[in-house]
Amino acid sequence: MKLLLASQSPRRKELLSSLGFDFEVVKIDCEEILPGDIEIGKAAAYLSELKAEAFRELIDDEVLLTSDTVVAIDNQILGKPKDENEAKHMLRLLSGKTHQVYTGITIKSVNKTWTETDVADVELDEITNDEIEYYVQNYKPFDKAGSYGIQEWLGMAKISNLNGSFYTIMGLPTHLVYKILKEI
Repeated sequence: MKLLLASQSPRRKELLSSLGFDFEVVKIDCEEILPGDIEIGKAAAYLSELKAEAFRELIDDEVLLTSDTVVAIDNQILGKPKDENEAKHMLRLLSGKTHQVYTGITIKSVNKTWTETDVADVELDEITNDEIEYYVQNYKPFDKAGSYGIQEWLGMAKISNLNGSFYTIMGLPTHLVYKILKEI
């Protein structure tokens, strides 16, 4: 089996490698646009499937893994921030509240496609404006849904409680990936 990871995320590469899988990183050009009426809980899986469908035809023995993560609070999806101001705004929305992190995966072979979503609840302590400024300036979270990484300073200093997989919040529900790839 030749495993193809369609992700530029260093975190996903690290996690898949830590699971013990050999893989090749591939690039997919795909416009990630959600339908306006999509349920929040289905958004990450939708985007993951969209990426898998945008990839070229697979050949025998190839398996493609795509993934997407969305952060949601108060019935609103927070994607990746466009700039510093949007990142700060997102962090103010999350401050002192519980939000959800959904990560969808799609694993596709020539004959079959598996799509799963995992969700985790994350509770953040209050984040002061100075702390938000510090985090955005030093960690530049512009490639992260919701403007933060659980493995970085904000996650270490401000997450007071989580219910779900740490790795789902990091961007890859490793337990689901392992289970499906093991079956294949």
